[in-house]
Amino acid sequence: MGEETNSNVKEIRELYSMFHQEYIIMAEYRMLQTENLEGIYVIPSYENSFQWFGVVFVRAGFYEGGVFRFTLTLPDKFPNEEVPVLAFTSHLYHPAVDANTGILNLSQVFPEWDRKRNHIWHILKYLHLIFHNLNMKTPTNVEASVAYKTNRKIFTEKVKECVVASIDHVYDEPPTEDKHYITFKPYDSKIHDSARHQMLKPSTPDEGMNQGMSWVQPGSYQPFSKEETT
Repeated sequence: MGEETNSNVKEIRELYSMFHQEYIIMAEYRMLQTENLEGIYVIPSYENSFQWFGVVFVRAGFYEGGVFRFTLTLPDKFPNEEVPVLAFTSHLYHPAVDANTGILNLSQVFPEWDRKRNHIWHILKYLHLIFHNLNMKTPTNVEASVAYKTNRKIFTEKVKECVVASIDHVYDEPPTEDKHYITFKPYDSKIHDSARHQMLKPSTPDEGMNQGMSWVQPGSYQPFSKEETT
């Protein structure tokens, strides 16, 4: 009887731990939704909350116009111990990105993961930063780092290649059947013009509200939002 009771207690504790962890992960997702993550779209997998799908639209700099996909994988014991892994599934020629695995080097910013101080949105903020700050103290892709510092022409050409490739694959079929995988379709005025009109239409009479609306501009791969008025 005592062994059965201990087994039940252990099972209850494991269930509590699992639900608590799921709560923490969802809290992280809600937290990042309040941050100004310019050009970055991310969502946890429908099937596995430890894997997140993401896309970053680069709006300026060497990588302007690029649409790069990535996955964010949380460790089994998140938010304890290990740092999450961010890996680009689009080819990205960058000093901080491993040329073979696509993994972004986070060790310079997150040598370890502090559950009280570190959050997933911090990683995504750093993701945004790498497209504008390419001077890495310890580059992962040494070739890209050397080219950036000593042969800007070659560096720019290789960057342009990966930007063009990223655009060429925007409409590729999803590699997974996961319902939350982020997909894009070509702009169709018959379908999207009405949706655009609704998105631009103010939901309240209050002025100065941040509508937070964005979509992909026809004829380009740049998301744009409601124009600000004075």
